[in-house]
Amino acid sequence: MSGTMNGSWIDIKGKDGTFGAYLALPPTGKGPGIVLFQEIFGVNRHIRACADQYALDGYVVIAPDMFWRQKPRLELGYTPGEIDTARGYMTASKPDEQLPDIAATVAALKARPEMTGRIGAIGYCMGGRMAYFTAATAGIDAASCWYGGGIHDNLDRAAAVKCPIQFHYGEKDAMIPLDPAVESVRKAFAGRPAEVHVYRNADHGFNCWERGTYYQPAAALAHGRTLEFFAAHLSQA
Repeated sequence: MSGTMNGSWIDIKGKDGTFGAYLALPPTGKGPGIVLFQEIFGVNRHIRACADQYALDGYVVIAPDMFWRQKPRLELGYTPGEIDTARGYMTASKPDEQLPDIAATVAALKARPEMTGRIGAIGYCMGGRMAYFTAATAGIDAASCWYGGGIHDNLDRAAAVKCPIQFHYGEKDAMIPLDPAVESVRKAFAGRPAEVHVYRNADHGFNCWERGTYYQPAAALAHGRTLEFFAAHLSQA
């Protein structure tokens, strides 16, 4: 359930059908936009809370259901069994399906009457990779990618990223090692409007307070950096 009264599920018409998305509106009812991408566990309680968090920061936030073809409104936790299940859904979800859904979500956000500014993307783990793909393909204005799994394997798309972009990584993240993964991202975006932040003592999933790897100092600092970044690039002057 949403933590605010301004959160609800909406439908988005995509290339291959209609899919759901969680919409969170700011207290004023209007603002710049953010597409917020899920981890592999679905648009679950934590992801909805993150959408509410950015809505309370003044943004119109849409979190699309990226697994709607496999299991609409999938909602998993973080037990070993649920992690295995989530990985299966991620494997079954293909980029040639995801990209049209990303485009449809950005278009739906642009069309919202509450929109007053530009559009950014943020995502966590798999969602970090989705935010990166959005920056490369959907014509958004800024992107913040939190421990985005697989970005370093898709650097052939880096040249297509024209907007400012942030990357947030945990120092202790064995799934995205500093060398070579993070260093390859840093090199690919050298000289570009890009920020690469590495958080000491932080592991994969450091933003999720329902996981054992939650690390409050890194989560708070990354949130602050993301808000500063979005304030600079999404608000209309």
